[in-house]
Amino acid sequence: MAEEVDSEGVTDSPKKGPTLSTSTSSFEALDPHDPNLSRLATTMFNKTSDYLYGELTSTLDDYRLLENMNRATITKYSDMKHIAANVSKSIQELNEKYNSLQPYLQQIDQIEDSVVKLEQAAYKLDAYSKRLEAKFKSLEKR
Repeated sequence: MAEEVDSEGVTDSPKKGPTLSTSTSSFEALDPHDPNLSRLATTMFNKTSDYLYGELTSTLDDYRLLENMNRATITKYSDMKHIAANVSKSIQELNEKYNSLQPYLQQIDQIEDSVVKLEQAAYKLDAYSKRLEAKFKSLEKR
């Protein structure tokens, strides 16, 4: 036992010599073995491959969907930005027009106040004339 070497994971293959083993079995690809086991292993590897392909494809599809959603969102926000800019411009124009009309609006308010005062004076004058007429009729009867 003087030549015993610590070779963990290394096995001796009868046909090829020492190999690095990833499992505890000594399966050789070219060795005759159970065909049913080979068919099942092939089926398992194919189904595992299909599963992994499906998982990666679905993840890729998710990323594509997110990318498309981001593009749509960017477009929508860009449109909203243009709309907001147009609304802001319209509001500024309206404010400028309102400010230019402000003196006229004040004159309209003053005219309205004068009309209200004139209307009140007309009502007072009407009431006075009715009293005066009643007084004249009462004096005329005597």
